[in-house]
Amino acid sequence: MTSRTAQGDMHARRMHVDYAVVMSTTVVQVRDLPEEVVATLKARAESRGQSLAAYLRDLLTQEAATPPVEEVMADIAVRDPVSYTIEDLRSFARDGRR
Repeated sequence: MTSRTAQGDMHARRMHVDYAVVMSTTVVQVRDLPEEVVATLKARAESRGQSLAAYLRDLLTQEAATPPVEEVMADIAVRDPVSYTIEDLRSFARDGRR
């Protein structure tokens, strides 16, 4: 079974690959951003070898693919509880898992 995070990542990658081919696009303009925010975003884009527009497109695509926290919590609430013993917890700790 694929986790929701993996599903979101796959969805975002698929949207990124296909957006120019099959999806119509629109222009989004953001006003009144502090200069230091824009400078930080430009630096992050440059460090990835992307234009600012490509970086922001990827960032927004990933955000759109991420389910809202309410949906994630509702999904968790309907799952069967996980059973574990104190020895399981000790084993997890020894293995470096949290």
